[in-house]
Amino acid sequence: MIRKLDIEGYRSIRDLTLQLTPVNVLTGPNGCGKSNLYNSLVLLARATEGRLARAIAEEGGTPSVFWAGGERIRLQRKRPPRRVIIGYEDEDYGYELQIGLPSKNEYALGSEPGKPTMFTLDPRVKEEYIWPAGTNKRVLMLKRDEPSAWLRNNEGAMVAHPFGVSKFDSVLAQIIDPHLYPEISSIRNNILNWRFYHHFRTDAASPLRHPQIGVQTPVLSADASDLAAALQTILEIGDKQALEETIRLALGNAILLIEADGTRFRLSLEVPGLLRPLDARELSDGQLRFLCLCAALLSPRPPSLLGLNEPESSLHPDLIDPLARLIGIASKTTQLWITTHSQALAERIEVYSGIPRIQLQMRNGETVIAAAAN
Repeated sequence: MIRKLDIEGYRSIRDLTLQLTPVNVLTGPNGCGKSNLYNSLVLLARATEGRLARAIAEEGGTPSVFWAGGERIRLQRKRPPRRVIIGYEDEDYGYELQIGLPSKNEYALGSEPGKPTMFTLDPRVKEEYIWPAGTNKRVLMLKRDEPSAWLRNNEGAMVAHPFGVSKFDSVLAQIIDPHLYPEISSIRNNILNWRFYHHFRTDAASPLRHPQIGVQTPVLSADASDLAAALQTILEIGDKQALEETIRLALGNAILLIEADGTRFRLSLEVPGLLRPLDARELSDGQLRFLCLCAALLSPRPPSLLGLNEPESSLHPDLIDPLARLIGIASKTTQLWITTHSQALAERIEVYSGIPRIQLQMRNGETVIAAAAN
């Protein structure tokens, strides 16, 4: 479980430390930085997958992810930070990634001699650190300070990594040897086990509304295009009772039906009072999204961290309490990170988990914890 998260210089976050718990519900007014905190964790996950440059490009390029606040800087006459620093500490290790831009004379040449590269907005990993949890950060297991990386060996000495590392990727995506570097392997495997669900398409052409390929699916895909198979997997090898009870409570005593035609699976709901089951094409957006949340939160292969961005979107108010109850069930096996605009959902999660929400606000262009802003 992540115990502490530190972020500096990322969009609206100048310098923020959060002490995390099994359930972390972030609330606050629109534009206060909830999504920036959520996306900082997504960025770490993408860096571990070797997709740091692409993830930042999708946000507009490296300059667009630097701290965007200005009022405090102007008043205090400080220069804005030119690095994004994201780090965390769990029960075993601490990890920190620092991202910036190459200097102009560092840009790699293009394919033609003398022609500069067009990839000028790609990020550069400036520094990277790993240290044992609960120790002084200077007791490092890994130090990456370009152009190479140093690792602590069995004798306790820091030695240079014998091979070069890419300037544009995290070492987590490059140094892969669990026998020689168990610390790197442990952190990489932990982050690769994180899952994030932002949005589920429910339009008429959405895969959710049509038969899907059905194979055993203990992990719902990010777009839920394997929803029917994921739900059937829970019924067979997961918490069948929790799934059926949640659907019954949330959807008017409905019963989930999964049918197979060869390798194509289709889902429907049997609703009391109706003469036939409702096919996925007939379900409301809220009903479909709630089923997706069921599949994500009741995964038979729970992640170490599960992030949900505004899970209340398109849900009927009557589904808020069942969703909070479901989140309470999932928190027994998974650390949860939830951003929400729904005060009702935040309050009900507090009831089921016993953990207070984290309230954010914007002050002088900077994301701060509301309790610390007074």
